[in-house]
Amino acid sequence: MDHINRIKQTTIAGNMPQVIELTDLALKAGVNPETVIQQGFIPAMEVVGDKFARSEIYVPEMLLAARAMKAALDRIKPFLVGTEINPLGKAIIGTVQGDMHDIGKNLVAMMLEGSGFEVIDLGVDVPPDDFIDAVRNHNPDFIGLSALLTTTMNSMEETIRKLVEADLRDRVKVMIGGAPVSRLFAEEIGADEYAANAGEAVQLAKKLIG
Repeated sequence: MDHINRIKQTTIAGNMPQVIELTDLALKAGVNPETVIQQGFIPAMEVVGDKFARSEIYVPEMLLAARAMKAALDRIKPFLVGTEINPLGKAIIGTVQGDMHDIGKNLVAMMLEGSGFEVIDLGVDVPPDDFIDAVRNHNPDFIGLSALLTTTMNSMEETIRKLVEADLRDRVKVMIGGAPVSRLFAEEIGADEYAANAGEAVQLAKKLIG
């Protein structure tokens, strides 16, 4: 269990080389990879999210922790072949059409993955129809729409409108976020939630799946 505690603490600290080294050591010692995730990474990212919410850390520290966790998860994935880990929920995320910014979206994706969600990241400049196709193909619990440019915010509204037209709106929740986005805008376009930051996005994601 010392392996797990050290993985947790170094993940919180955002020490990528040490997290990778400790993860490799734990796996070589026969620690169940699911245990590393459920008792190491997920609690670590919960702490990181809580610290961010209390303004004890800021985006750079959160990003370091998320990147450390992501790198270590890549080492664990080969050991998960043939095993079944039930994710907390499934999310589809992407930066909307016309917008190429991905730092915030990537941070949300990593935070969600570290918190136990299966994340399907569609990338940037994602047309509404691609979100619709992804909902049909993957049956997610929710989709996350990101925008950094005010000129691309209308694509969020169009995506929700197309979900309605495709008779998919009742099947999936919608969360939006990004610098120009607000809670009022979320209400105006019919989104279910607005997240001001990655930490809040994880909390709201858990709320969305009940």
